[in-house]
Amino acid sequence: MNTEKHPGKLKFEQGPIRPPNEARSLLLRVTRNCPWNQCLFCPVYKGRKFSLRSVEEIQADIQAAKDIADDVKALSWRMGYSGEVTDAVVSAVLSNGGYSSSYRSVAVWLYYGTGACFLQDADNLIMKTQDLVDVLKFLRERFPQITRITTYSRSRTVIRKSVEALKKIREAGLNRVHIGLETGYDPLLKLMKKGVSAAQHAEAGRKLIEAGMELSEYVMPGLGGQQMWREHADATAHVLNQINPHFIRLRSLRIPRHVPLHKKLADGTFTMQTDDEVAREIKRFIEALDGITSTVTSDHIMNLLEEVSGKLPEDKAKMLDVIARYQALSEEDRLIYRIGRRGGAYRSTEDLRQDPATYQKLRNLVAELRAKEGDGGVETFITEMVDRYI
Repeated sequence: MNTEKHPGKLKFEQGPIRPPNEARSLLLRVTRNCPWNQCLFCPVYKGRKFSLRSVEEIQADIQAAKDIADDVKALSWRMGYSGEVTDAVVSAVLSNGGYSSSYRSVAVWLYYGTGACFLQDADNLIMKTQDLVDVLKFLRERFPQITRITTYSRSRTVIRKSVEALKKIREAGLNRVHIGLETGYDPLLKLMKKGVSAAQHAEAGRKLIEAGMELSEYVMPGLGGQQMWREHADATAHVLNQINPHFIRLRSLRIPRHVPLHKKLADGTFTMQTDDEVAREIKRFIEALDGITSTVTSDHIMNLLEEVSGKLPEDKAKMLDVIARYQALSEEDRLIYRIGRRGGAYRSTEDLRQDPATYQKLRNLVAELRAKEGDGGVETFITEMVDRYI
């Protein structure tokens, strides 16, 4: 909550994460941490206790954000920019060490002008319906320029609310919900301690859509490991075919040491797929999506093939072609692409030949790593690069 009077010192709570597509959104913390917090693949919120925030506390944070926004615009007027948050205005804020991180985040949000707001943390629909409605109405009143409000939630939480309650929340201003589906295969959901069934995932997704929400469902390629990859791909597509969400977002599995699933990796009870095997799994998954009009996105650096994105059904062939082009590369070129992708040099397999100098540098790097540590050293290098993003 805000306890300071000087606008530059105003603060409000923000949580630890948000989706990549919410990078330019106003971030406001509505609940703290995750009420479930048992998923083996998740590195976030571990060791942190979940708690609800009071409506009054959240509203005080919203008011603090509004006071900051007003002050940034006043600064713009003083600088001669008529309230517009220009390059010069945002630079003046970011270069001034006297401004709080909250102040800076609001200034950057105004600068980008997205009109988007993301409510943190992991499961805000767990709030009492009327409390969330009161928060949303207050937020819309203070920031009428907001065009989209989004939140994370869990399927298990959604199914506990009636469609009527969800409609009230939608009418109060919540436009979009992100759900971590991860998989639609019940044995895998149980193994990963997801706390939900495939049927509950499907029910929750359909409820949100019936209530008028936009719905993003997150899928985790690789989660089935080498043991259950086929069942994972097929069952997940089956659940999504029942929901027809607006968005299907791919987030490939990574298992750094601080993730609980790493214990199973270390003791040999879980075996990760290689990048090539995950590409094969995604191909099977995309092929199994049928009768839906979702937009598939692969908007995270953890994903090997960013171009596996498009609108179903018309872009299905295009997405499968992206995978086919990767699979058609020579073994050496696949390795070079993987390193280039993980290092941020490549966004597409087409980039391999676009920049001969970068290609040669990466080829030399592969040769050096092999000479020093063999093929295992190359794979360790790639793993360390991608795990840093988690």
